[in-house]
Amino acid sequence: METVKKSWLSNLTVQIFIALILGMGLGVYIHDNTSTSFAASFSGYIKMLATIFIRLVQMIIAPLVFTTLVVGIAKLGDLKSVGRIGGRAMGWFFSASLISLLIGMFWVNFFEPGVGIQLIDVDHEAAQEVTQKTQDFSAQHFIEHIIPKSVFEAMATNEILQIVVFSIFFGLAAASMGSYTEPVIKVLDKIAHIILKMVNYVMKFAPFGVFGAIAAVFATKDLGDLLFTYTKFLAAFLVGIGSLWLLLLVVGYLFLRHRLKELLQRITSPLAIAFGTTSSEAVFPKLTEELERFGVKDKIVSFMLPLGYSFNLDGSMMYMTFASLFIAQASGMHIDLPTQMTMLLVLMLTSKGIAGVPRASLVVVAATCGMFDIPVEGIALILPIDHFCDMFRSATNVLGNALATSVVGKWEK
Repeated sequence: METVKKSWLSNLTVQIFIALILGMGLGVYIHDNTSTSFAASFSGYIKMLATIFIRLVQMIIAPLVFTTLVVGIAKLGDLKSVGRIGGRAMGWFFSASLISLLIGMFWVNFFEPGVGIQLIDVDHEAAQEVTQKTQDFSAQHFIEHIIPKSVFEAMATNEILQIVVFSIFFGLAAASMGSYTEPVIKVLDKIAHIILKMVNYVMKFAPFGVFGAIAAVFATKDLGDLLFTYTKFLAAFLVGIGSLWLLLLVVGYLFLRHRLKELLQRITSPLAIAFGTTSSEAVFPKLTEELERFGVKDKIVSFMLPLGYSFNLDGSMMYMTFASLFIAQASGMHIDLPTQMTMLLVLMLTSKGIAGVPRASLVVVAATCGMFDIPVEGIALILPIDHFCDMFRSATNVLGNALATSVVGKWEK
């Protein structure tokens, strides 16, 4: 009996859910029984646990992406294989992104959660941090963001898409030189395995990170006000996320059949970590490990996941159309269907490659609002609830990338 109890408590997923409950309970207690200044101070200190965990993960993301992607491309062997898998990957990514955007657009038009809400009472100063980042948000900046001017700078700042671009060029060059580069590829392969071993050590801190993140939020947020003020917005958003999950799981079942259940069991811990920390980036190494254990070849995982983290953020895509049109509704604007479709296409392009930007979804939403003359200060309306939305969209991003990698892995047998 003691052995069963010990093995149950040692399960990472169980530990994370316990941390979620304890963090929520402590945060609510601090909020209800202490002063506002103490709660704010407590939130700052307890959040350090989440910061430490996320920084530990970020520490290994850049070398992991570089080594695994280069080795993956080299193992694919030739440009034809790379092109085939890359084509399938991008086909999946853009199809999933388009569907996610359409789902967000459909539900925000169906429920109209922004109708009847006034913008005059929101804290416009709270939105300045986000709106200031949109000043350089242009086509030129977008292209400059994709192409690294220094791979060392890209690695230092964890710009995943820039690292991916460099790694693809490096991997293709190595593959074209044949056996001459085998010693280099073997070294990178061994480094990748060492980094994956580091993942096991880092993940032991995951429950503490989740506990800190949740406690910090609930210590400073008035749960009652959030529930009453934003019920309509959050309820409509959750319906959208739920329908997106249902669609992803149905498509996943069509390709994976009975193995879908096994995949979901494998990624339960990554989903819980992403949900608790609001960071899909935080589970990149763990997700890599679990997908390889699921049976997807390492060369497919190392090729698909870095691309997916730049091009396949399904939850974030769904949120972008939902939030943009919600702000328009709250502003009293009527946006016709052709304009909404144009907005959708703009979001499809501008949202790629901004995974490393803090509050990336909000930055893109604010920039899109500016392009279509929607009051950008309306972003302040969704800031108080954004953290809770981010929990769901981060977990959805993880699910989408896990399914995409598994399906492409099956296509490649």
